[in-house]
Amino acid sequence: MVAESLASGASVSKVAQRYGVNANLLFTWRRQSSAGVLQTTAQAVELLPVKVADEPTLTSRRTMATPAGRMEIALVGGERIVVGADVDAGALARVVNALSRR
Repeated sequence: MVAESLASGASVSKVAQRYGVNANLLFTWRRQSSAGVLQTTAQAVELLPVKVADEPTLTSRRTMATPAGRMEIALVGGERIVVGADVDAGALARVVNALSRR
């Protein structure tokens, strides 16, 4: 994003908007980059294996110890979020915020 925003004729606010970040944050990264504080080379990402399992059957759900309560949130864009009573409030707020910006 920093390199793209430094290109001739580029708009910092448009670059930031395209990536879903605040323009002020991109300006900060540009200052850090010019001061040599920000690492601008991409590092390899290590992917982890994932195993998808079937949902537990109704009888096994009864035997699992889960907190009572469930909340369903329907956003204006049609997205639906279903969470249990043990949801991390901060994580939920970040998800709702990210979906509401789309």
